[in-house]
Amino acid sequence: DAGFFGINPREALAMDPQQRLLLETSWEVLERAGIDPASLKGSRTGTYVGVMYHDYAGGRHADLEGYAFLASTGSVVSGRVAYTLGLEGPAVSVDTACSSSLVAIHLAAQALRQGECDLALAGGVTVMADPDMFAGYARQRGLAPDGRCKAYAAAADGVGLAEGVGLLVLERLSDARRNGHRVLAVVRGSAVNQDGASNGLTAPSGPSQERVIRQALASGGLSAGDVDVVEGHGTGTRLGDPIEAHALLATYGQGRETPLLLGSVKSNIGHTQAAAGVAGVIKMVMALRRGVVPGSLHVDAPSPFVEWESGAVRVVGESVGWPEVGRVRRAGVSSFGASGTNAHLIVEQVPEVEVARGGQERVVPWVVSARSEEALRALAGRLVGWGGSSADIGWSFWRGRSVHEWRAVFLRDAAEALAKGEGHADLVGPALASSAGEVVWLFSGQGSQVVGMGAGLYERFPVFAEAFDEVCDLLGGSLRETVFQGPQELLDRTEWAQVGLFAVQVALARLWESVGVKPDVVIGHSVGEIAAAYVAGVFDLADACRVVGARARLMGALPEGGAMCAIEATRGEVEEAGVSIAAVNSGDSTVISGSVGEVERVAEAWRRKGRRTKRLQVSHAFHSALMEPMLDDFAEVLGGVAFKEPSLPLLSNVSGTLAGAEIATPEYWVRHVRQPVLFQPAIAEVADRAGVFVEIGPGPVLITAAQHTLTTTP
Repeated sequence: DAGFFGINPREALAMDPQQRLLLETSWEVLERAGIDPASLKGSRTGTYVGVMYHDYAGGRHADLEGYAFLASTGSVVSGRVAYTLGLEGPAVSVDTACSSSLVAIHLAAQALRQGECDLALAGGVTVMADPDMFAGYARQRGLAPDGRCKAYAAAADGVGLAEGVGLLVLERLSDARRNGHRVLAVVRGSAVNQDGASNGLTAPSGPSQERVIRQALASGGLSAGDVDVVEGHGTGTRLGDPIEAHALLATYGQGRETPLLLGSVKSNIGHTQAAAGVAGVIKMVMALRRGVVPGSLHVDAPSPFVEWESGAVRVVGESVGWPEVGRVRRAGVSSFGASGTNAHLIVEQVPEVEVARGGQERVVPWVVSARSEEALRALAGRLVGWGGSSADIGWSFWRGRSVHEWRAVFLRDAAEALAKGEGHADLVGPALASSAGEVVWLFSGQGSQVVGMGAGLYERFPVFAEAFDEVCDLLGGSLRETVFQGPQELLDRTEWAQVGLFAVQVALARLWESVGVKPDVVIGHSVGEIAAAYVAGVFDLADACRVVGARARLMGALPEGGAMCAIEATRGEVEEAGVSIAAVNSGDSTVISGSVGEVERVAEAWRRKGRRTKRLQVSHAFHSALMEPMLDDFAEVLGGVAFKEPSLPLLSNVSGTLAGAEIATPEYWVRHVRQPVLFQPAIAEVADRAGVFVEIGPGPVLITAAQHTLTTTP
């Protein structure tokens, strides 16, 4: 997918398929590790790649000028990945023939230990773009007639060549745990050496293989008996396999109670040459985790050219359970190059951590994205029928995936509809993301409260519960019980409604922030502005609780009576009636407040004009002259509050514009009680730069009014 990586068509045509495979595999392995590839740009991430073929160009693309050079140069194989992903750690291409990828993994592990990089991609790739090498093997009679590797078997008659790519993400164990990355296995030890002046340049050297095994054990502080299984080099040749088997018998096969189990993945997938070592590591990591040693295929009988009785080594001809050893499982992996470079690596099991799950599966949305609508639908198609936890899958999409232009949000059951281009009640999108804008948090006011608000979040999210409890402790009384258990008539009383909403809003804000969603602008509606001001840093939590608690208590102590009514009319139209304006929610929705008779008189007049009206269920006439008896007492409380100017933009209820230094004064909050809530002007003020509105409250109250303003604002 050249377009995905920003590669133009001419360069893509000339690019070595090995580079293409590595780019796609690098992206995928990072996502599988829960790491957003885009987040690594500029990081100290290393790239270590084993590669031995450089024959793709071969005169095929002479007309593509400089691109052909890039296609045939080994150094570009690792450099291409580093360049495309913006990785600034070491980029090393390794060519030690068939041991290339295991040597690359060894070098990457060493670089991490020495602090040369903080993360590393390591592995190898093989694509035989030209038949010359294959033909050369055939002329030397090195290939198995049936194309199958019969590793360590009596029937061994040559190599079965294959192509492939494999990559690992390596990280220091302490860093991986601190960063919350899932650890599949640990590289306990590794070593690399050379045959030197042995019995032939391309002939395997048994003594050198013994030495590299002992060096790897020593690097991990282990003895031969600490390793249970070895993934051998085992290519299925009558020369190489017996030499390797005797080296294993002389090292791992001595002084052990249970035999070492031996196999070779080449019998399953063929000899992937420069990628063979990483294929063996992947096989052993999976075996460690599952507790099963996969059988090697095509083993009619152990090779008669090996003195198997000289030690305790057994070829695994069929899958068996991992030996019970009373400790963590360990496996060795060997890889030997035709030029004499040998590598051995030891991987160790990381015990699975049992995750406690509730009895009921959570409803978790899946947020997916892709570079095109077609790719997005293809991704959804792969998710149809996918097993596993919805929460785990949703978490992976959110935490470990880059965000692309085309996006969709859906529940598990809607995956097939998205894949087929059909509509579904649990699907939003697919759609092309709009240009980024500011995140605006809207804090709803009194009237949105409902018994049980936040109770589900309290049970599921510790960060929500901790914040809610902190507010309840500061405010005192039975706030928690009133909010979660009611009754509704009690929660509707202003002395409970205001503080209950505030507690839920503070907890919601903490929850959103804990998952990385933070506001660029905040707007509150009436009492909701206290929570908005707290988030903006106007006062700390203790003072915010003092303010909202006093406001609720003093209002609740006022004589009940008065009325409020929403009228389908502009502010200018309603003001002519001489009634108090309590709120301007949208261009044609104005709330009036005052005595029952006064409010009913004005509402009736507008009903006669054919306008809609709605009487609000309130105990007091808020934002009217009936609030004035509490203002002096409220001002006295505010005098003891430590105010600060907002640390992020806050749109004022009082002015409908950006709040300045005045919001950090007692006088502002006194006026805030009496003057109308200018919500519509505040939304209009931020409309041209807002990208996302998030309502911080029990339900979608302000979002509807904001949407109306946005659709009617020029």
